[in-house]
Amino acid sequence: MARFELKLPKMGESVAEATITNWLKEVGDKIEADEAVLEIATDKVDSEVPSEVSGILVEQLFGKDDLVQVGQTIAIIETEGGETAAPEAVNTVQETAAPAEVAEIEKTIESVKETVTSQDFSGSDKFFSPLVKNIAKEEGVSLNELESIAGSGKDGRVTKEDILKYVEDRKSGSVQAPQAVEAAPKVVVETPKVEAPKAVEPIVQKSQQAVPVSVNGADEIVEMDRMRKLISGYMVASVQTSAHVQSFIEVDVTNIVKWRDKVKTAFEKREGEKLTFTPIMMEAVAKALKDFPGMNISVDGDYIIKKKNINLGMAAALPNGNLIVPVIKNADQLNLVGMAKAVNDLGNRAKAGKLKPDDTQGGTYTVTNVGTFGSVFGTPIINQPQVGILALGAIRKVPAVIETPEGDFIGIRQKMFLSHSYDHRVVDGALGGSFVKRVAEYLEAFDVDRDF
Repeated sequence: MARFELKLPKMGESVAEATITNWLKEVGDKIEADEAVLEIATDKVDSEVPSEVSGILVEQLFGKDDLVQVGQTIAIIETEGGETAAPEAVNTVQETAAPAEVAEIEKTIESVKETVTSQDFSGSDKFFSPLVKNIAKEEGVSLNELESIAGSGKDGRVTKEDILKYVEDRKSGSVQAPQAVEAAPKVVVETPKVEAPKAVEPIVQKSQQAVPVSVNGADEIVEMDRMRKLISGYMVASVQTSAHVQSFIEVDVTNIVKWRDKVKTAFEKREGEKLTFTPIMMEAVAKALKDFPGMNISVDGDYIIKKKNINLGMAAALPNGNLIVPVIKNADQLNLVGMAKAVNDLGNRAKAGKLKPDDTQGGTYTVTNVGTFGSVFGTPIINQPQVGILALGAIRKVPAVIETPEGDFIGIRQKMFLSHSYDHRVVDGALGGSFVKRVAEYLEAFDVDRDF
């Protein structure tokens, strides 16, 4: 029998640790390859850790609610001894072979190892289990091919059966491997050493640290859940870190309301997606960020990092009342249909608890729709290390002055407020105000005759 160490896999950009929330297998349970062993939670989303091998779970190195670093061994799985036969065979050959033959064998082994390990799957946004990666390396399946496989596992994850079937189909010629995209040459640019910003500890009064006590016995004391504790810490730290300033502007969105009412049925029939106001707003924000790249930045100590990609976070409320911010990657490159699909996909998976760690990473600017709950406007807190967040107020019918060549009239218009919170450490009023004004201009200039 051989012992296999199950490690916490890399789960996405900047995810360095996770909390064990539930063990799906107990000591003594039989485990199949690629079967989920435990559930984990990062600071935003929950996920599963599958086993790379088949065997028996003999040891759990961490308990529920323990914090584990990426790469740490979390469990020991006992496998059949046949899986370690290959190295023993090599040793037997080396003992009986002549020195020259041994040297040739070792050279061949090193060559094979180098070929296998040269495959790098770290650049993918998708999660692949260690077992799937190993099979891909052994069968010479490229990253481009691996990403093209339609997974049958949870959240579309590629399973052992999926990749074995792909390898078999490729050998039989029933599928064609996608052409690899030639990688761009690496350019090494020396940058000044940046010290990571010191974590800001929330200010807590000594009296607040005491355990609360019910005065009359009728009050209920409930401990915050894990996510609410994290959100609480992030919000307090953001207020202590950034100098929050707000700008407000009222926008006439009558044309947008009329256009959506006109096309929403046809849009859903053709695209299979509901058309809400959110993707229309996101489209305008992405355009404004291209016009004002000074808002698409982050702060690291005394350094400003100018972001190349425009990745829009969309704050979403979960059924349990907590908040999560999935990210629309490269939002400026999407048309309205693509934006609607991305908004609906992330929103639906957020409500179902099926977001992946990468879905909440890499945001450069955030939009929150406070109007969903009837709020006219709000003063949102910046999502660190970003420098701005835009709140969309409720759309209301209001009396308004309408200017025409024949004079001014009073009419009924559809209007909403945009509330822009920005970090006054690096964004002054001119930039913060001009940005939200540009968003308003794009919305008010919406073409009622446009196609979707």
